[in-house]
Amino acid sequence: MKYLVILCMVFHIACAQQTSTNKQTKSTMNKSEEDWKKILTEEQYHVTREKGTERAFTGAYWNNHDKGKYLCICCGTELFSSTEKFDSGCGWPSFYDSMNKENIVETADHSFGMDRIEITCKTCGAHMGHVFNDGPPPTHLRYCINSASLKFVKN
Repeated sequence: MKYLVILCMVFHIACAQQTSTNKQTKSTMNKSEEDWKKILTEEQYHVTREKGTERAFTGAYWNNHDKGKYLCICCGTELFSSTEKFDSGCGWPSFYDSMNKENIVETADHSFGMDRIEITCKTCGAHMGHVFNDGPPPTHLRYCINSASLKFVKN
């Protein structure tokens, strides 16, 4: 029992530190929630700022086969490339790797009774989606990303 209490305390501290880090990251953008609401569409705001999810097979990029880069819709940080995009059949844009791992923050997400890894933009803290270990070689990862969190720029 004593170890369970200690484990819970460590987990709580780790979560608090991550929340603090995300708040610091968001504040570097100097935008209030009202500012984000003015800049983003309702769906973009819901996905990126409230950690929402768009419905499968409804986003602009799940079936996009053009060559280019996928940027954060909030701040323009380069996140993914069409060269790492693949059709996972899940209804969201899927990538087996990111353009630059330093631009992405991975955080444990235990919401809705699931154990997942949430992906956020390091620059602005925008929620992108989740990463799973069921992707293709060479990484065996599947970054399952909401189209509403992305801006596509053709090469």
